[in-house]
Amino acid sequence: MNKSIDPIGKLLGLRYKSHPWHGIEIGTGAPEIVTTFIEMVPSDTVKYEVDKTTGYLKIDRPQKFSNIVPALYGFIPQTYCNENVADLDRQILNRPEIVGDNDPLDILVLTEKEITHGDIIVKATPIGGFRMVDGNEADDKIIAVLYGDALYEQYHDISEVPEKIVDRLKHYFLTYKDMPGAKSKCEITHIYSRTESHDVILRAMADYKRFVEKSLFE
Repeated sequence: MNKSIDPIGKLLGLRYKSHPWHGIEIGTGAPEIVTTFIEMVPSDTVKYEVDKTTGYLKIDRPQKFSNIVPALYGFIPQTYCNENVADLDRQILNRPEIVGDNDPLDILVLTEKEITHGDIIVKATPIGGFRMVDGNEADDKIIAVLYGDALYEQYHDISEVPEKIVDRLKHYFLTYKDMPGAKSKCEITHIYSRTESHDVILRAMADYKRFVEKSLFE
């Protein structure tokens, strides 16, 4: 995709802020190394997310309880969870009703560093993921480590990460949408490997390409 961007587009990107979803490139090393856009950090007490229209961060909702995102949380630019991502879940879970959530692919990045604000770009190495289903929507969460991190770079696959850390990540995603008196619709059906995380990323990249091509002709 790098070669397809014309010089005028490059100049416009210097003059105007690029949209985090569309204007930031995933990187030539994807899916082994990916550029990520971080929306939230562990110190945040409200849930931020990128507004799809403007590209600016917006407040999605205040956190109702004391659950705090356990690591850097955001998405992988130029990805989209649609037919290719959902098809993998349908095959593995034998649940034909599953569809994509029509959002960029979520990612959580582990690091020893204390990073105090979001709205930043970081380079990350995917090591696995959670096959998460929210209602009937595929809502995969890629788990990665900050590229070059002194502590976490030793982990090359999620199977190597201490179980208590993985349990903490699972607990966050299974409870962060909970509302008083309501039963959660989120479920994590599998924890998958680095290799499978690469497959999910490639599928999300293909979904994004199809999404962009379709949008150009509508």
